[in-house]
Amino acid sequence: MGYAFYYNTPIGQIIIGEKDNRITHLLFKENPLPPGYVIKETSILAEANRQLQDYFKGQRKEFNLDLNPSGTEFMKKVWNSLRKIPYGETRSYKDIAISIGHDKAYRAVGLANNRNPIAIIIPCHRVIGANGNLVGYGGGLDIKTFLLELERSNTV
Repeated sequence: MGYAFYYNTPIGQIIIGEKDNRITHLLFKENPLPPGYVIKETSILAEANRQLQDYFKGQRKEFNLDLNPSGTEFMKKVWNSLRKIPYGETRSYKDIAISIGHDKAYRAVGLANNRNPIAIIIPCHRVIGANGNLVGYGGGLDIKTFLLELERSNTV
């Protein structure tokens, strides 16, 4: 059994989930939490929210949380690579594919990016198209734009 709690943020309401003291989800309100979670705030969830609120204030550039996203080994490689994208910077799907040793797998990288269960903390919003255009985001392009502009404005 896991625990989850809803939090208000500048991008709307989100839900953060944890199992065994490790963050498993950060979802936008429209995305349902998988079964097996009880709505109850824990100290782990409160800490995740505190760090997230600091991020939105421009006071945090890295998260210090134990994560446990559920996915295939390939997905986990992609998500680990996403965590290495510096705050305020972007990478293309092809860049991520190269970084994990699968140079031609940029479409698979896109699918893994799309299935990231811990948005923002695993910064899938920092991945853009090869031509520099913003492409898909689970929370919508408005939120992706907001997050990228927030980071750019705090990297002076």
